[in-house]
Amino acid sequence: MRTLYDLPRFSDRWSFLYLEMCKIDKDSEGLLMHDARGHVPIPIDQLSLLMLGPGTSITHPAIYALAQNNCMIAWTAQDGVRLYAHSMGGTFSATRLLEQARLASIPDLRLGIARRMYQFRFAEKLQAAATMEELRGLEGRRVRDAYRLLAAEYDLKWEGRNYDQSSWNKADPLNRALSTANACLYGICHAAIVSSGFSPAIGFIHTGKMLSFVYDIADLYKIDLSVRTAFRTVAEHPKNLERAVREACRSDFHLFGIMQRIIPDIMEVLNVSDTLGKIDGEFEGKAVSMADRAEDGSVSGESFESDSAGTLEED
Repeated sequence: MRTLYDLPRFSDRWSFLYLEMCKIDKDSEGLLMHDARGHVPIPIDQLSLLMLGPGTSITHPAIYALAQNNCMIAWTAQDGVRLYAHSMGGTFSATRLLEQARLASIPDLRLGIARRMYQFRFAEKLQAAATMEELRGLEGRRVRDAYRLLAAEYDLKWEGRNYDQSSWNKADPLNRALSTANACLYGICHAAIVSSGFSPAIGFIHTGKMLSFVYDIADLYKIDLSVRTAFRTVAEHPKNLERAVREACRSDFHLFGIMQRIIPDIMEVLNVSDTLGKIDGEFEGKAVSMADRAEDGSVSGESFESDSAGTLEED
């Protein structure tokens, strides 16, 4: 039986794949995507995130195979701009999550991590006594300046971040492109967070949402990556804007090296060891039955095997 140690590392995987209006099932070789044009094999062991848009259906064996290969599945709205549901990550250890909760629950430690996140993104030195509110105000000014400079660089008219998820087509091309690009970035960050054993909900700058930590980590790269990609793609005037943005994101994510950088960067901003969570005796990556216990109450560690053959938005 394969274990997590046999699977490709997160840093070695492709970033994401978005599918809509198709059926996904499993055959003897892996997964297949079927639509009106035929079928295409899906490289299941090389994906970090599979985004399923409207009109998709997926079989139980296909879901099981994705879970076994530590590929996160996200059910999204059209073009991946709204997240409806997602699968769990590839680790069963809670050690990193518990450390994340500890860091977020102590005000001084939380502020220190927020400062590292801001310093990670901006070269300007922060004042030692800056509060969280002052940091947020400083960030707002820098982000507005970044949008203005990118609009000038690509000769685009920028009227501010303005979108309505319930009226997607009413937004101008730049806002639609930004929403699409950011959704791709959020998905990759989400997949990395849960794959490495952290919680997407326990944030340090963003709080109160189930994806707060996703927004924290995505912000480390957003201006240099998804925002720039969105502005550049709009300036190229593609026929299908959202598809062009997703394709540009895949290329830019690869050139940026996001898959190699993201987990080490999470460790850096949290100031935790990369070995945290690797504890001897833990059932890392194994599904266990909590009803199957030895007489002393310990979990037996038996792995479960199936008998079946078988927007995200934040600114």
